[in-house]
Amino acid sequence: MTNRMELSGVVAKPPIRSQSPSGIEHCRFWLEHRSTMMEAELLRQVYCRMPVVVSGKGSSLLTQELVQGSSIKVSGFVTYQTGRNGVGKLVLHADNITHI
Repeated sequence: MTNRMELSGVVAKPPIRSQSPSGIEHCRFWLEHRSTMMEAELLRQVYCRMPVVVSGKGSSLLTQELVQGSSIKVSGFVTYQTGRNGVGKLVLHADNITHI
């Protein structure tokens, strides 16, 4: 099975940096994507806003230049997470970020 996603867009909110009790660094932000895609031989306006998490030793290096409004391309895997309020969402766990 394959679980790999690549998405480009703009950082929609300022990144939030934190550290878990076990010392693992995390950076969370929202990526907003807008484009025009071809579907059924028609152009379609596409929009999505996806939460992104970068974790581990390299997270600060990958995210040090991220600010709200940064144009980036992110790749990683997607997983389903349920929040404290019981609402679930897809989250992109990034292992590569490129400024565009």
